[in-house]
Amino acid sequence: MLNARFGCGGCAFRTAAMKHCFYNETVGFFYNNSRKELTTYWRTKDVLVVALGLTVSVIVLLTNLLVITAIIINRRFHYPIYYLLGNLAAADLFAGIAYMFLMFHTGPRTAELSLKTWFIRQSLLDTSLTASVVNLLAIAVERHQTVFTMQLHSKMSNQRVMILIFCIWVTALLLGLIPSYGWHCLCALEKCSSMAPLYSRSYLTFWAISNLVIFLIMVVVYTHIFIYVKRKMTRMSKHTSFHPRYKETMISLVKTVTIILSAFVICWTPGQVVLLLDGLGCKSCNVLAVEKYVLLLAEINSLINAIVYSYRDNEMRNTFRRILCFVCYRNSKYTPTVVKLNTTDRRTLSQNGHFTVDSSI
Repeated sequence: MLNARFGCGGCAFRTAAMKHCFYNETVGFFYNNSRKELTTYWRTKDVLVVALGLTVSVIVLLTNLLVITAIIINRRFHYPIYYLLGNLAAADLFAGIAYMFLMFHTGPRTAELSLKTWFIRQSLLDTSLTASVVNLLAIAVERHQTVFTMQLHSKMSNQRVMILIFCIWVTALLLGLIPSYGWHCLCALEKCSSMAPLYSRSYLTFWAISNLVIFLIMVVVYTHIFIYVKRKMTRMSKHTSFHPRYKETMISLVKTVTIILSAFVICWTPGQVVLLLDGLGCKSCNVLAVEKYVLLLAEINSLINAIVYSYRDNEMRNTFRRILCFVCYRNSKYTPTVVKLNTTDRRTLSQNGHFTVDSSI
């Protein structure tokens, strides 16, 4: 009898809990709950945001696809750092697809989405952006290792690089899919966030703090690289045997590190701070007013990555020209260019006979 009583109480408790879950409600229900505006018509602001977002997405897709193609076809890029750059380009390519998907399902179209489609839209963004951030961290650590050991390329084996890339995507998928599988507010409306009305504020806080910690680590790593290179260059410049080409490479490295760090902080920090404020439930912070703009700024970083990490590499630029003008390289003008490159290649052979790519990454 006692067991039956507790059993019935458990059933009543589960029934009561189920009544507080709103799986059958519309997206508009949650937007109204979070007091986030949901328009039913296209405003000028919505059109401009979508037009700009689609433009950025297309450019991100094309530039990162170009980087991936260059790394695949040029054997000189078959080194750990370039595999990581290729994976970064793949993450940014995925980010471009996710952002384009968002542009086609935003504005008045948001009200027409099912809960499943809304979670897919957000999961694509979270997964792609997380993959990009974690990949940037991996590149920072790799560059730190190679710079401090005075090497151009890491001695990491291809197998370890593939394992690292696999771990990056597993981490990104886990963080991107967690809200869809439970870390949401469908059963606790009072915990819903303002920027993502179906997400729990605790998840936004966790995601923002995790990314900010990664940012801090990257700032420390790149600052350490910057200080080391500056000191190394100062010491080496005092010696008469200091090679001008080495000085040029060091200066180029300092410039690249500065651009990388500046672009990353400018593009990512505002969005993470806004997410953190929303996650902490800041009532006086008008996070919705800047939501779309900070997300677009983070997406622009996917374009900057391709430029900074790849276009400053002479060999990468040459490969880009071959891809974009492959028809021109079929004529007779292509032969002298190859001879010239081969002559340069022979001059850049290291003492052990292995080819080294002139890179300012």
